[in-house]
Amino acid sequence: MSLPQTVAKENEALPEWRLTDLFPGHKSPEFHRAKTEAETETHAFRDTLKGKVGTLSPKDLASAVERYDALQDRLGKISSYVGLAFAADASDAEIGKLYGDNGDWLTKIGSDLLFFELELNRIPDDKLKQALGEPRLGRYKPWFDQLLAFKPYQLDDELERAFLERAQTANGAWIRLYDETLTALRYDVRGKQLTGEEALHLLSEPERDLRRDAAAALTKTFKENLRLFAHITNTLAKDKEIEDGWRKYPDATTSRHLGNRVEPEVVEALASSVRAAYPKLSHAYYTLKAKLLKLDRLEYWDRNAPMPFADDKKIDWPHAKALVLDAYGTFNPRLAEIAEGFFAKSWIDAKPRPGKTGGAFSHPTVPSAHPFIMMSYQGKTRDVMTLAHELGHGVHQVLAAHHGPILSNTPLTLAETASVFGEMLTFRALLKAEHEPRARAAMLAAKVEDMLNTVVRQIAFYTFERRVHAARREGELTADDLGRIWLEVQTESLGPAFHFADGYEAYWCYISHFIHSPFYVYAYAFGDCLVNSLYAVYEKSPAGFAERYLDLLAAGGTKHYREALAPFGLDPSDGAFWNKGLEMISGLIRELETEIAGLK
Repeated sequence: MSLPQTVAKENEALPEWRLTDLFPGHKSPEFHRAKTEAETETHAFRDTLKGKVGTLSPKDLASAVERYDALQDRLGKISSYVGLAFAADASDAEIGKLYGDNGDWLTKIGSDLLFFELELNRIPDDKLKQALGEPRLGRYKPWFDQLLAFKPYQLDDELERAFLERAQTANGAWIRLYDETLTALRYDVRGKQLTGEEALHLLSEPERDLRRDAAAALTKTFKENLRLFAHITNTLAKDKEIEDGWRKYPDATTSRHLGNRVEPEVVEALASSVRAAYPKLSHAYYTLKAKLLKLDRLEYWDRNAPMPFADDKKIDWPHAKALVLDAYGTFNPRLAEIAEGFFAKSWIDAKPRPGKTGGAFSHPTVPSAHPFIMMSYQGKTRDVMTLAHELGHGVHQVLAAHHGPILSNTPLTLAETASVFGEMLTFRALLKAEHEPRARAAMLAAKVEDMLNTVVRQIAFYTFERRVHAARREGELTADDLGRIWLEVQTESLGPAFHFADGYEAYWCYISHFIHSPFYVYAYAFGDCLVNSLYAVYEKSPAGFAERYLDLLAAGGTKHYREALAPFGLDPSDGAFWNKGLEMISGLIRELETEIAGLK
């Protein structure tokens, strides 16, 4: 059998973003002038303030922080442009050089600015507390609280500078090597050379033999490059261990938890709750799926297989746009109004193409500009949900931008709130409008799978990372070691319905979060469970909810998660909180079982 036809004509109609909103091009006078002006301001800032931060009056300190905030916008605009250009085509050698050169430049700039935050953290607590009484400075208190959280792990200036400057040739270089290598790989499926995004997409096709062939192609190429990926993983884990040791972090996850403004015990409560729920979530669902697919056991290439009652029709881009905007608008017109701007102003890049990095994201860039969304739209319901997800991020970023660069960034504990909520709004709207039992069952199955991927799969990833970083402290890990840990974690999380054929042990290598952002992944599970609880509040008491929700998003990084969620009566530090969120997934599985029973 031949491969399914890709939607070539539809792809031509898909949008590509317009980075000229940031700069006309990397060779343009505007781009070079922006770099020159940012460099000049950086040097002036350093020469004026270095060694004097602790002596400033509250008003002068406020002026210095405001100046620093404005400089972050300038620098962020440049780095965002380069990063987005690289994401759009990581295979372009010229863009790769720009990406590397710009990284060198930003490292030098960062080295010149490093003194500021270090000196801020040396201001005595009582003096800083008094200074924060100055209103212009007081608005930055959440940022100061974040700085102070890292104070016990701060090193002397020269060591801090050394860690910063070596990053470009240490972890930064390995991350770039990983990205460029993974993006350049091709996978031979039935004689066609596919990108990773295209090959992985085939794992959700209805033809089982095609899924198997795609899996075999992925396995073959992964294994051919596994030694390099294992070396990169070992190097980055060791690099992290070295820096963590110098800073005396008590655990490999400490820096991530501090950055997320979340207590370690809260994350461990989440992870423990999810692992304890594996039997009633993933194990139960995949046992049901195997039965419906008439298989004794599922293979790993069956995990994303469509259910036998699934509708394989393609959803074109205009229809996907209308579905998401209608769902957003029904909840709140302001939400839809902001989201519509992403379509009207070419802030979305949705066209699949060679060289484009995999996955999806919404990059906030800087408050003086606007976010950009990247995804590869291929017409499935899952792609519609991805669009809803990334638009949630985008709306969140637009609403929070008024705080400026320092305060607009939302910690990961709340960063997935708008995205997952946007998905839920879209799903519920689609389900409500659908009355055909088979279609409803298909939608419920797809939603359950997305939630399992967001909660169970991400906590399994977090568990894998924890085990890898712990094992790396005992010595270098071979590719076989990494594969063994991967299989053990996947077996635990996916359950007895699966038989893992040879080859799946290599699949850890394409999860880029392990390389880019160690321990980031729990944020997805945190956000999904949080939104499940938040949506339950909405369903129970919709009056006034949308206004409180928009206020939550507009707060950006100015509120701790407890403060932000208090108006909804929610507290993730309460152990029972996570079980409430997980119960919604169980409820959807039961709802699916009821729909399936009605089909017989």
